[in-house]
Amino acid sequence: MRKILPTVFLICSISVAFSQDRITGFNHASRSEVIAQNGMACTSQPLATQIAIDILKQGGNAIDAAIAANAALGLMEPTGCGIGGDLFAIIWDAESKKLYGLNGSGRSPQDLSIDYFSQNNISKIPSYGPLPVSVPGCVDAWFALNERFGRIEMSRILAPAVYYAEHGFPLSELIAYYWRRSVNFHAKYPNVKDTYTLNGELPHKGDIFKNQYLANTYRQLAEKGRDYFYEGAIAEKITGFIKTQGGFLSMDDMAMHQSEWVEPVSVNYRGFDVWELPPNGQGIAALQMLNILKAYRFNPKEFGSARHLHLVTEAKKLVFEDRAAYYADMAMQNVPVNVLLSDEYAEKRREEIDELRAGFYNAGQISHGETIYLTVADKWGNMVSLIQSNYRGMGSGMVPPKLGFMLQNRGELFSLDPEDANAFEPGKRPFHTIIPAFVTKNGQPVMSFGVMGGDFQPQGHVQVLMNIIDFKMNVQEAGDAPRFSHSGSSQPTGSKAMDKGQINIESGFDAETILKLNKMGHKVGYSPGGYGGYQAIWYDAERKIYIGASESRKDGMAAGY
Repeated sequence: MRKILPTVFLICSISVAFSQDRITGFNHASRSEVIAQNGMACTSQPLATQIAIDILKQGGNAIDAAIAANAALGLMEPTGCGIGGDLFAIIWDAESKKLYGLNGSGRSPQDLSIDYFSQNNISKIPSYGPLPVSVPGCVDAWFALNERFGRIEMSRILAPAVYYAEHGFPLSELIAYYWRRSVNFHAKYPNVKDTYTLNGELPHKGDIFKNQYLANTYRQLAEKGRDYFYEGAIAEKITGFIKTQGGFLSMDDMAMHQSEWVEPVSVNYRGFDVWELPPNGQGIAALQMLNILKAYRFNPKEFGSARHLHLVTEAKKLVFEDRAAYYADMAMQNVPVNVLLSDEYAEKRREEIDELRAGFYNAGQISHGETIYLTVADKWGNMVSLIQSNYRGMGSGMVPPKLGFMLQNRGELFSLDPEDANAFEPGKRPFHTIIPAFVTKNGQPVMSFGVMGGDFQPQGHVQVLMNIIDFKMNVQEAGDAPRFSHSGSSQPTGSKAMDKGQINIESGFDAETILKLNKMGHKVGYSPGGYGGYQAIWYDAERKIYIGASESRKDGMAAGY
């Protein structure tokens, strides 16, 4: 029986590869791209996409529409985001013809030190409860975006989400699945059932859900502004609740919070400038991988080949070693970004790769934090790449009473080793997995995109870009094509054995690829639909049209007008 199972697995993998069911289009696309002239919105929930389009039609710009969609997703997809979490964005401003980056991540409590954990025999920051809670940065980021680039007031931007929170909305399929799992898991914590169930019952797909608490919170934000969240009654309720649960978040922590405008950083990949935000996020990991990979040439027919998966995986292993060693809050740590993104450094790292054998490197552990990504473009030419998350699905389990949202648990990602770059310190921003991305060419906007999925995100960015640039896929197919992810460690597992981690693949890769990878020393496993989701907007400057995509792994939708 043990000899038969691998063969069955390989046959199954062939059966779904390279489907030709569509009359037009390419091998992997689940649907056509969406094409429009005046505006485009791509989100992970169709109602949120429609809200963004409505805001555009009402005179708002891409920034306003992105905030409105994010507010709606905090209501409709709390399994991945909400105002208890953080936010990052890259904005193409059509007027100045320039990219702007916003780091809207919160900091650790000032009254909590690394000594607290050792004194209480805690070797790792817990995933849930009050200890991993950091300051929620989302709301401040909304107001910072609106103040600098917005065209309409926050009361109009938040109005659609308030309406749906009060009148209800039907749960979509995938979100309902994660909702039930998350609420059931967090039910032991206070206020979870009161906020996220229907009279104590878990909701199902199609059930109409209302969140009057969140409607009230959004209305107060619209009327009283961001200070009400960080210095007023909402802050008092958040910090008071966390302290009753044994946490350390204080009014001073909330009041001191402020988003930071940062300069995006880039590398050039085959004529395209790919932009990410600098740490405390992991965006430069995608840039490091591209810098290593650009020395290799790929034939469009090589997608899904053993060479394709092998080289991307080896580049990832090398880069994640750097990620673990260097990436941290740049306000408190000297991160050598220029060195890490230099061609000279990429060449040195590339020399370590054996093109025929899997290598032994230190590779990061894959985490599974849920996230939402959205992108919006408007008739003036503005484009927004926005990503927002609570981490680990809904977050920490900490739901302040009668506010309608859960607080994030990003603090879990701090290290408790004082020697680590990402070691816990009071008032420090934790390492972040969520990363928005943008592509330009010759100083003009080309694509706004993102791929959700915790530590997978840099790998996802690289795969999408290679699909478009190297393998000549359209924007929709680039997201629908099967994905792969390397996880695990290269540390010794025995006196003679070394574990190189594992390449986890979705269905769609053929038997020959898997056999060749095995012969090269890779361990290959199967992970269905675990690497979503992707949204993108491509700008065709010649015809002045937007081309939108939203992949089939999520409930999302691309729409334009």
